[in-house]
Amino acid sequence: MTPERFEKLKRVLSQRQPTLTVLMEEVNKPHNFSAILRSCDAVGVWEAHAVPPKNGKLPTYNATSGSAEKWVRVQSHADAPSAVRELQGRGFQVLATHLSARSVDYRELDYTRPTCVLLGAEKWGVSEEAADAADANVVIPMLGMVQSLNVSVACATILFEAQRQRLAAGLYGQAPFPPDEFDRVLFEWAYPDLADTYRERGEPYPALDEHGEIIRA
Repeated sequence: MTPERFEKLKRVLSQRQPTLTVLMEEVNKPHNFSAILRSCDAVGVWEAHAVPPKNGKLPTYNATSGSAEKWVRVQSHADAPSAVRELQGRGFQVLATHLSARSVDYRELDYTRPTCVLLGAEKWGVSEEAADAADANVVIPMLGMVQSLNVSVACATILFEAQRQRLAAGLYGQAPFPPDEFDRVLFEWAYPDLADTYRERGEPYPALDEHGEIIRA
């Protein structure tokens, strides 16, 4: 662990956004799933959510992720409507990428609020049940001949609008976690193999010094 690497880990973790997330409903193509996680990492999403495809398995990560799966947790859910309700119960507004009578331009929403972007698989999109349960339906205006963007491109477009609004509001300068949780995650990021060992033993993680070195007792 070099001091430079440790400083980058601290900087990235300090800008994570626990109140910004995505929910992928049966996104079944590995390159799309991985690209979405890469966009999540780029804007500071802390945890993503996913409903597995019909086969019950989340897509395998591929090179498109750029190893983003190491930095963005993925929480699995049984179905989209219940996941929407769970997130709403935690205070998130859920915005479904879905064309309906109540759809609005994605740029009209306030992404400084706790927000979840709901995305569906390319072929089917977001289910009607999940779209109805969402707080709003959003669309990306299209001026060409095609009707929609690739799901990972749509995700990136919306997430970077969220990042723009949150940067302007100063949300990336606020501490995302309590100090003890920050230190715990920082150790797991810096020393993932050692973290596994300490968890297996049921022992607390050791403290780290300002350079990322383990402080020996």
